[in-house]
Amino acid sequence: MRITTLVTLLAAPLALAACDSGDNTEAMDEMPMADGQMADDQMSMDDGDMAMMGSDGAMQTASAEGTVTAIDADAGTITVDHGAVPEIEWPAMTMGFEADEQLRQDVAVGDAFSFEFTTGEGGNTITSITKK
Repeated sequence: MRITTLVTLLAAPLALAACDSGDNTEAMDEMPMADGQMADDQMSMDDGDMAMMGSDGAMQTASAEGTVTAIDADAGTITVDHGAVPEIEWPAMTMGFEADEQLRQDVAVGDAFSFEFTTGEGGNTITSITKK
């Protein structure tokens, strides 16, 4: 009987602590996340999150303004921190775009520019750049 009472008295506070109301979320912001888990202010790049193609499945063309954050010659990409793209219902975000060698050479990290691109099942490709 004493063992049962002792176990109950020890287990009750642990159970209550595990059922915290979640009011203190600041401490959670500092905790590392598991692989594949997104922070509250990050956008998942799953296929269902953004409109990428027209209803007929064709590639779409759009334009945006942004800043170059990285250029990867080996991968053939330019990473851009761009504003919202309302014509294809994209929010502002940072993402990589495929770009040919000439376009990659036309910009440097930190450059602000406007650009046109295509998007669809095959990926996102910058087709023209105008530096600001």
